[in-house]
Amino acid sequence: MIRVLLVDDQSLLRMGFRLILEAEPDIEVVGEAGDGASGVSMASALHPDVVLMDVRMPGMDGIKATASIIEAGPASKVLILTTFDLDQYVFAGLKAGASGFMLKDAPPAELLAAIRTVADGEAVLAPTATRRLIDQFAPLLPDPGKQQDRDAMLSKLTDRERTVFAELATGRSNREIATGLHLSEGTVKIHVGRILTKLGLRDRVQAVVLAYESGLITPGS
Repeated sequence: MIRVLLVDDQSLLRMGFRLILEAEPDIEVVGEAGDGASGVSMASALHPDVVLMDVRMPGMDGIKATASIIEAGPASKVLILTTFDLDQYVFAGLKAGASGFMLKDAPPAELLAAIRTVADGEAVLAPTATRRLIDQFAPLLPDPGKQQDRDAMLSKLTDRERTVFAELATGRSNREIATGLHLSEGTVKIHVGRILTKLGLRDRVQAVVLAYESGLITPGS
């Protein structure tokens, strides 16, 4: 059973999400919070598998709440909900440790699939949205002075792993990487796992953020 905590300041939206989720046999809504601070407290008390986190809330916003939940323990995964495809807070949310983001008006089937994916320890990261997001917020990225850090990071990887990492960082799925590099999906999955382990990353979202922050991938590339 996937235990979900809803954090959104709009009670009608929480009600709608609850109705959708509780109709599923493998999902249980364990609580609701109307602001970030309450969400952090409830996450600490309830230990949900997935937290559906709104971004814009009074008091503590969803970004700070996400960071607090992840710092307290990575067992609870955070899926950020946003109204706009390129919400200015999404990139910050990913850096805070969220496992992905979804539009609030996404079809129920997509929301359910995202929750199950995140609960399984994977990231919900649409490739096209990822590329557009990074391009949009290029000013958030570091200056070229990160060259040394990038070289040190890449030195931990084999040549093949570097190639896969570069593909992964653009938001491509394992299937897309496999097709482009003429590898099997199984082989790509193994490479991705080794990359995450060597670089101390939790998931694909962190890999994307690290690649851009280090300058390995640049906006528009």
